[in-house]
Amino acid sequence: MRTTPGTVAELIARQWGDHRPGLMYGGSTHTAVLGRHRCAQEAAARAALLVDLMPAGRDAEPHIGVLLDNTPEFPFWLGAAALAGAAVAGINPTRRGPELARDILHTDCRILVTERAHLPLLRGLDLPGVRILVTDSEEYAALLAPYAGAKPGEAVLAAPAPGSRFLLYFTSGSTGAPKAAVCSQGRLAAAADSLVRQFSVTAEDVHYVCMPLFHGNAVIADWLPALAGGASVALRPRFSASGFLDDVRAYGATYFTYVGRAVQYLLATEPRPDDREHSLRLGFGTEAGAVDAARFAERFGVRLVEGYGATEGGASVQRTPDTPPGALGRAGAGDDLAVIDPQTGTECPPAELDARGRLLNGSAAIGELVNRGRSLFEGYWRNPEAQAARTRDGWYWTGDLFFRDADGFLYFAGRTDDRLRVDSENLAAAVIENILARWPAAVAVAVYAVPDEVAGDQVMAALALEEGERFSPEAFSAFLAAQPDLGTKMSPRYVRIVESMPVTATNKIHRAALRRSGFRCPDPVWWSPPGGSGYRPLEPEDLAALLAAYEAHGRAELLER
Repeated sequence: MRTTPGTVAELIARQWGDHRPGLMYGGSTHTAVLGRHRCAQEAAARAALLVDLMPAGRDAEPHIGVLLDNTPEFPFWLGAAALAGAAVAGINPTRRGPELARDILHTDCRILVTERAHLPLLRGLDLPGVRILVTDSEEYAALLAPYAGAKPGEAVLAAPAPGSRFLLYFTSGSTGAPKAAVCSQGRLAAAADSLVRQFSVTAEDVHYVCMPLFHGNAVIADWLPALAGGASVALRPRFSASGFLDDVRAYGATYFTYVGRAVQYLLATEPRPDDREHSLRLGFGTEAGAVDAARFAERFGVRLVEGYGATEGGASVQRTPDTPPGALGRAGAGDDLAVIDPQTGTECPPAELDARGRLLNGSAAIGELVNRGRSLFEGYWRNPEAQAARTRDGWYWTGDLFFRDADGFLYFAGRTDDRLRVDSENLAAAVIENILARWPAAVAVAVYAVPDEVAGDQVMAALALEEGERFSPEAFSAFLAAQPDLGTKMSPRYVRIVESMPVTATNKIHRAALRRSGFRCPDPVWWSPPGGSGYRPLEPEDLAALLAAYEAHGRAELLER
């Protein structure tokens, strides 16, 4: 009889002596397979190495930064941290310069595990007290060799317990700097067990991990449920739409997770007669959109299940068979979710929907999703201000906008602050503004989100130029390319050139007005089309094609909010 795990360390240790397939990598060209026992052995070896590497006077629960693609080393170090009673901070390789250094130092990483491909990101960074391990180096192999015979539980820094810190995963905040959400072993083990039950995961399943492991989606919704259910894990170093089906067939994958535009990228591949000849039975994630979920099911014969549950663990929405199109579901077990007007603190009225499911009373029905019941939120690392804001008045405030229909189903409606979500990455407008403000031709900069035509957001910037300056797309592109801390998701898709910034009565930039008009405004707008390079004017025919894409994906109404 299967028992509910109390810690992630227990899930790692359960693999010991089990020689069924546990980890696959290499893709369709040269698939390699490691048994579950070998995976536990590799984790135990790294746990023992970690214990010996920690300096005197070490922390009771030290933190390890992991800056890796989805290579076997990533789950090995996740397992090592769980066994040793340490925590992993997933470091995002799309961050740059001082922002990347800040992430590593803010989470108090004593060790940073990386690979040669990412070493250029670390050049010139001041990382005092951080020891760097390069996994594909001879030095690393020599360090690890003496611990090949280690067993789970032999080397610990602190005995793993349900309350032990296990993950520090970054989420973006309205004030710019990302916040590191604390995730304990017990909470994540219980979440994994819940997904095993929800999706009937068994030892016959193969979980395809193609989303980045530095993101909570891949670890919490893919890797951990595989461990809890006895399934195999198949790794893809980085997501590839063109390689997706070949990988699925090579691994015999049955389950995968997605975020952001991944589903759209898969749908954009050239259709093949054998698109339905595979083993996949389920995809689980966020932001696919109802239109693309239906197209995916029609083309590939695979059901996509949309979910809502922040890494912080403060609130969850669970889909049920009777969930209507466009809705995410109802409150998860134990949650008391309400849609609250943050100005008044009162509950918003139910949404009124027309026959096509369009919201008719958005100004009244949309509010912030709040959990008034028990919350699994475990706090932010070294950020008491953000933690207090999230849990004010004894409630958990998600920071996300929702509306609720008369039957209690919840619909996502955006975010309450100046955050943007681009290709599954949460970005903060203030960070991008600070970078764009360096451009000598600009006297004022505002960055804000406009809805993507398929899922999530795109970055739009309004620029007021120095007197006598004219916007040069070549100069602006060269400026962006020269900024060391401009992450790969931060470049504006749209640039609006304004005579002067719209301001409120208190002389603050009127962001609501900018967002409302978006790229449909009287000012000149330049854009960088998907797949292209540089900027060109947004012409009437471009605008018409964009609006048609919004309509086709059922997102046209987002442009009116």
